Amino acid sequence: MAKLNSPTARPAGRGPIRSETIPTGRTHEGGDGYARDARSALFLLAVTNMVSETSFYETAGDRDQRYTELVHQAAIEYPDWTANMLGWLRGEANMRTAAIVGAAEYVHARLHAGDSAEHATVTNRGVIASVLQRPDEPGELLGYWTSRYGRALPKPVKRGVADAVQRLYNERAYLKWDSEARDFRMADVIELAHPDHSAPWQADLYRHILDERHGNGNGEPPASLRTLGARRALMATPAEHRRAIVAGLDAVGTLSAAGMTWEALAGWLQGPMDAQSWQAVIPSMGYMALLRNLRNFDRAGISDELAATIAAKLADPEQVARSRQFPLRFLSAFNAAPSLRWAWPLEQALGHSVRNIPRLSGRTLVLVDTSASMRDAFSRDGSLARWDAATLFGLALAANCERSDVVSYSGGLGGFRGYGGRGLHNTLVFPQRRAESVLAGLRRWRDEGFFIGSGTDTAAAVRAHYEGHDRVVILTDEQTAQGGIGGLLPNRVPLYTWNLAGYRYGHAADGPNRYTFGGLTDAGFRIIPLLEAGRDAAWPWENRH
Repeated sequence: MAKLNSPTARPAGRGPIRSETIPTGRTHEGGDGYARDARSALFLLAVTNMVSETSFYETAGDRDQRYTELVHQAAIEYPDWTANMLGWLRGEANMRTAAIVGAAEYVHARLHAGDSAEHATVTNRGVIASVLQRPDEPGELLGYWTSRYGRALPKPVKRGVADAVQRLYNERAYLKWDSEARDFRMADVIELAHPDHSAPWQADLYRHILDERHGNGNGEPPASLRTLGARRALMATPAEHRRAIVAGLDAVGTLSAAGMTWEALAGWLQGPMDAQSWQAVIPSMGYMALLRNLRNFDRAGISDELAATIAAKLADPEQVARSRQFPLRFLSAFNAAPSLRWAWPLEQALGHSVRNIPRLSGRTLVLVDTSASMRDAFSRDGSLARWDAATLFGLALAANCERSDVVSYSGGLGGFRGYGGRGLHNTLVFPQRRAESVLAGLRRWRDEGFFIGSGTDTAAAVRAHYEGHDRVVILTDEQTAQGGIGGLLPNRVPLYTWNLAGYRYGHAADGPNRYTFGGLTDAGFRIIPLLEAGRDAAWPWENRH
């Protein structure tokens, strides 16, 4: 073991995040703060930014303004890098709103500068199109642009939106995503962007959408639009006869042919969704829709046989990969579902979603920040907090370590009371159990009071629990009362900080064996073995190892 513990045994790679070597600011808790360069600051904010949402230390306006300013700067100084980041942000990272806002501000900045960014190989049109991946998103981008810069659309915006419309608009998209509740309906987008059509049926669809918007014609869709025709026939069915259709032998085919989603079916029936209704629509439901409705399935009393088919789909690794769900989605579903019949498939799905977390040799210290600021919402609906995300990934990482110690920490003078009634503590060592699932560990973490609260003293946690570990991983928002965390460890020991909030100042300088990451995906954890092998780690969209 002496070979593994020598100063020269571990070559140090370099992570992509860059910060000052000397602190020039203060964290929100008053500790030494290390500012990052524009790209690093933008990346860390982008992967944690839900847009127009207040965080513990920043108002929504301040946070959005900082994001906009960083995008503007990076778009001019690093146009290709920023364009690639935005595409990755909407794609692999699955951050919808931040990517759409970022693309709009990217194009605005380049146009305002006379599109004079040097060495750019990407087009503004291409950046717009790259972040529009769902049929409602062209309207969202136009809504954002016009609220900021007026209804006069620059050609790159118009053409990028048109490219996306041609790719995304079809009959089922129209039925699912067009709504009077939206400021920009599909007809408005078509009129503003003037998209080309990919086939005659799409030209018919555009005309039909415009006719419906402006009250032209009798509402009868062209013969080429069979799905719209089937939907029109269903809608004409008297309300008292609709449940008979759902109970029919061909209910699944009838509803699918009409592009009937579960939301549309619930409205069409004008009454509760019973087990028979769910049975008719579940075969055509997508992965996310199934995940969101587990509680509703149980309330309606669907059969165990039907539940088994849902469970098989949820646990299928290919389905998990295609769905691109955040691991936290499975935690949210687990918390919401009343029946234990969903526990095992959700645990399997979670495992598939983090399956690229590497096996780490030696001893690993995992520190999970459960201070008060980590209670900030991590999901838009507020059902999950940052500390839920930190704990989930902390336990998932620990489960893949040869040996690990997992610690919940916070801070405060004289300690403070944990929410679970555990008394006054600054840190709590979480007792791991062999072969315990991540979801079961999360439930025990919550039920036994490991979410602590109060201030943040990362330095005290490091001092108290570092005992010759081979590496230290900290999941935190970095807003600690004491900075300079990296100096508390021997230079040869890697320190990996996962930033969950994207605030301006961090708690440590970057450098050899000092790394910061943002965005809780297994892609980040895959970088650890590369860095410890002495290989520099690239940005996620550049690193395909």
